[in-house]
Amino acid sequence: MKDLSIKKLYYSISEVSKITDVEQYVLRYWETEFELLRPQKNRAGNRVYTNKDIQLILYIKLLLREKKYTIEGAKKILEEYLPETILNQSEIEKMEKEPLVQVSKECTKEKPNIKKDLEEVKQILEIVLSKL
Repeated sequence: MKDLSIKKLYYSISEVSKITDVEQYVLRYWETEFELLRPQKNRAGNRVYTNKDIQLILYIKLLLREKKYTIEGAKKILEEYLPETILNQSEIEKMEKEPLVQVSKECTKEKPNIKKDLEEVKQILEIVLSKL
């Protein structure tokens, strides 16, 4: 596998597939299901993924494959608990300094299992990002 220790601004779908261990056709399918996952396209029409896109893919993968959420359940979690600033392309530097998931006190009172899941996701993503 190609060494991806140098952090790049953009990755191809094949690189993202290797990094995330998610098949390319699944990545394309997730684009149709999750509004937040919309990689840009270059002049040739090929998808180009940012580090934020990769983080989102890893988060979706965790929710669907490890936590066993349905697509609808994962969408709900993303809409309710994932800060919109993470996916704002103009705030890449800010995002790298902030935690991926922020849970409000109100959310923790109503849904303690979600808080635990999000904390686990945060820890996993921090490990993964430290290896990129």
